[in-house]
Amino acid sequence: MPGVGRVDARQVAEFLFLLLAGAVAGALNAAGGGGTFVALPALVATGLSPVTANAAATVALVPGALVSAWVYRREVLPIGTTSTKALLTASVLGGGAGAALLLTLPSESFDAAVPWLLAFATIVLAFGRPLSAKLSALRQRRATAGSGSVPSAAIIGTRTILIGQFILAIYGGYFGGAVGILMLAFWSIGLGLDTATSNPMRIVQLGAVYLTATLLFLVASDVLAEPLPLAAMLVGALAGGYGGAHLVRRLPPGVLRTVVLTTAVVMTVLYFLRG
Repeated sequence: MPGVGRVDARQVAEFLFLLLAGAVAGALNAAGGGGTFVALPALVATGLSPVTANAAATVALVPGALVSAWVYRREVLPIGTTSTKALLTASVLGGGAGAALLLTLPSESFDAAVPWLLAFATIVLAFGRPLSAKLSALRQRRATAGSGSVPSAAIIGTRTILIGQFILAIYGGYFGGAVGILMLAFWSIGLGLDTATSNPMRIVQLGAVYLTATLLFLVASDVLAEPLPLAAMLVGALAGGYGGAHLVRRLPPGVLRTVVLTTAVVMTVLYFLRG
């Protein structure tokens, strides 16, 4: 039966393609963010609608994010005076709210927004970290010049941190592209935190956002209607998340940043051309 053979070959090819894409996405998320740029287009390319693909990407990336968080568990430091428990609560609530928005808003709205969301996330990837570092340094110099002493790095309080984290988590539950970079930039500008020091906490918060959104997607979306693509992406992301968390410690930061940014730019351009 030649027809069956062709179908099986196509399914095997798609499985291997999504397995590789999941591994790359999981590794990128562990290394510094950007997994959505690979996972979402890969799932759309296999025939899933953008909304279902976005939900499936979130579900698939959860295990990788949790594994990465486990690898970094001994390096997680508090964000300013905000407790880890309070920050996790904001991420959980915001992630659920963002996922609910994805499921309740018309799918056409998300389809039209995807290229622009990718473009926004790409700009954040390109300029978020250096801009936050420059703003923090400028703030420090001005404060020191005005007081004659070294100022406190924090310029926002716990309540503002939690509100900002909740808003970022909504974005993460709805789309998620570069949300980790946004977290790092927010903490850097508001609290003067070094991005390398706060990266383990970023991974923990990403895991919380994705996990909450996943629970809602599994119950209220049709993500389980396509088990094969989901399984392939999930297994790949699990391996990539574990390997990426170890790899990021060995590769120069500039190399990782170039890989993530190049991926983001290519995928954004392709989405605009596709639309």
